[in-house]
Amino acid sequence: MKAAVFRKPIDEEEEEEEVCNVFDSETQTTSSHDTKNNLKGFFTSLLSMEEKHDQKRARTISEEENGDTTTNRKKPRASRDVTESEPVQQRRLWVKDRSRAWWEEECNRFDYPEDDFKNAFRMSKSTFNLICDELNAAVAKENTALRNAIPVRQRVAVCVWRLATGEPLRLVSKKFGLGISTCHKLVPEVCKAIKDVLMPKYLQWPDEESLRSVGETFEAVSGIPNIVGSMYTTHIPIIAPKISVAAYFNKRHTERNQKTSYSITIQAVVNPRGVFTDLCIGWPGSMSDDQVLEKSLLYQRANSGGLLKGSWVAGGPGHPLLDWVLVPYAQQNLTWTQHAFNEKMGEVQRVGKEAFGRLKGRWACLQKRTEVKLQDLPTVLGACCVLHNICEIREEKMEAELMVDVVDDEVLPENGLRSVSAMKARDDISHDLLHHGLAGTSFL
Repeated sequence: MKAAVFRKPIDEEEEEEEVCNVFDSETQTTSSHDTKNNLKGFFTSLLSMEEKHDQKRARTISEEENGDTTTNRKKPRASRDVTESEPVQQRRLWVKDRSRAWWEEECNRFDYPEDDFKNAFRMSKSTFNLICDELNAAVAKENTALRNAIPVRQRVAVCVWRLATGEPLRLVSKKFGLGISTCHKLVPEVCKAIKDVLMPKYLQWPDEESLRSVGETFEAVSGIPNIVGSMYTTHIPIIAPKISVAAYFNKRHTERNQKTSYSITIQAVVNPRGVFTDLCIGWPGSMSDDQVLEKSLLYQRANSGGLLKGSWVAGGPGHPLLDWVLVPYAQQNLTWTQHAFNEKMGEVQRVGKEAFGRLKGRWACLQKRTEVKLQDLPTVLGACCVLHNICEIREEKMEAELMVDVVDDEVLPENGLRSVSAMKARDDISHDLLHHGLAGTSFL
């Protein structure tokens, strides 16, 4: 079509009109002489337009060579020359200005009152400084061109205060003058550093010499020989997970509280000082105590015979009687001897239960449903247990009003008696307690 040779852009309506004009001229009943004249005039106009365009282009090139620019062309934006009188603008740090007065002007001052610091962080300044020094290499970050790194002390303080208070990240952010997303990322990072760096040092199974000392202390408390730890399993409430909801449903807590509950478990072995010596974290709340025990590394190592030889771990009614697990009598119509034994076992069991009471009292985040993702929760719980051990080892006193009364509904295992030799040993211990006057009379 002839209209296609036009170079200037046209819209569809103009194109159709032009095309129609061409075809109309062909259909008119004119002579061949008139048709030739029309075509001649058409091509003449085309040539004239091309000549004008070439002339304009040549004039523009000539002016550019002479350094003269026309007013019709847009001038390129000239680069701005910085004179000596103008100050060089510094690169702006991409950090929102937030108030950090509470941390920088109060808590982080050397003269900040010790009691106020302990109320906020559940530990003394010296213990906090020890943790910061231990974590310095793992937590420290370098400054960048856009922002200064958050100091190690402030990183640790954000994590510890969040664990101690259980406050939402929105309030943590406001308290320390940091962004919510920064706090959300910072807490798991510090918890992971605590687990990786401090757990191997402050949470470990006792050596043979320590086991003898632990056994003597427990025997002085209960009269039962060769006990190397008090085992207890507690539940930590969580938000209903998106997957495997039924596995984390805690039926016993739901029935007792008349409110749907989901939880995750912590099984721990505790020494007489309330320090955790073994942990098993993360199994769903629908599992009973004996099921959690069977999934633990402690169970595998003890059954292989390499961990406990002639020693006992004192369990509760929810644990089975094994060659290395000593539990109270669970049947009804107990004899005086069996009552006496259960009473002494209760004193040993109280050590583990009170340790969990201090754990949940110090770290209030364990008392409420947490915002932490389920896959990150075992790391956070492990960090709480390590910090608990550091406080217990350094004999950090805790206010009595912070102590939590731990309530966990223990379910008797289907097969509670799994060792004949352990049954006989338990009967012998019961008789020795009663006949040697160690059982007391409170059961009467």
